[in-house]
Amino acid sequence: KQFRRVATRYEKRAENYLAMLMIAAILIWLK
Repeated sequence: KQFRRVATRYEKRAENYLAMLMIAAILIWLK
């Protein structure tokens, strides 16, 4: 149970990180 909880938390963090990366890449590309 604990491992699954950590995995889901890491997944959410990774998803947010990917979104931030995409936004940053788009901003740089627009420049």
